[in-house]
Amino acid sequence: TRNSAAMPPPLKNRSHAPAKVGQSRPPPRQPGRWMASRDAGERAAFFARREAATVLRRVLRGDASKRSGGSIKSLVFSPSVRNKRATFALVCQTLKYLPILKEVLASSGVFSSKWKKQEELVYVTAYDILFGQEIAVSGSVEEYIMLHKDTFRTALQKICVKRKVSNVEDLLSEKTTVKPKPRFVRVNTLKTTTGSVIEVLSKMHKVDKDDMVPDMLVLPPGTDMHKHPLVTDGKVFLQGKASCMVAAALSPKPGWKGTKQSILLHS
Repeated sequence: TRNSAAMPPPLKNRSHAPAKVGQSRPPPRQPGRWMASRDAGERAAFFARREAATVLRRVLRGDASKRSGGSIKSLVFSPSVRNKRATFALVCQTLKYLPILKEVLASSGVFSSKWKKQEELVYVTAYDILFGQEIAVSGSVEEYIMLHKDTFRTALQKICVKRKVSNVEDLLSEKTTVKPKPRFVRVNTLKTTTGSVIEVLSKMHKVDKDDMVPDMLVLPPGTDMHKHPLVTDGKVFLQGKASCMVAAALSPKPGWKGTKQSILLHS
């Protein structure tokens, strides 16, 4: 009796209750595990941004020098990159938003020369903060972007108002949309006439006469003329407008010699 009186009362803990049949007992909660997981995620994101900046730098420098710096996949899947999935996503998304990011940073007036050496990391981090997800302030670039976050967002809103778009998605589509080029064809007037070619082509396509180059016709973008009888018979040439501008500018007259035209071309 004396020993039982000295024993402490049993702890009230629901985890000690017997589990039901077929039901596994939940593991005991470990304080700090969630914090450690969050910290690990923030560290992974921190390094992924820097790996993405390294890849982005090689891609942009390759484009600037007209040389291939390697494809994004080949650069990301090199052994030096650890978090390949996050790095690949950051590079692709930053490139997608890059024209907007450059315009926002330039118009904000706070992108000083101090950050030029780390501009690729600035682009990646700015994307992550402005268009991606909220991040932890874990480095000098992150601190810089977070410090001026409101300024950057104000600049972004002004750009949207100036371009008369309601959101960033519309601004992005405006930046990435490439206007297709029309198909130019030149009529070989030694074999046919411009009018007869227009009569044939207008049955299948919309045909316009070029306003600068004589005997040049303008067809809708994507028009495939490679196997058309007019082309195979030599009555029409598939020729770019720029290559016809020289002859149109010279306007050679009958009797001119080829040497005279060569002199004019090289003068």
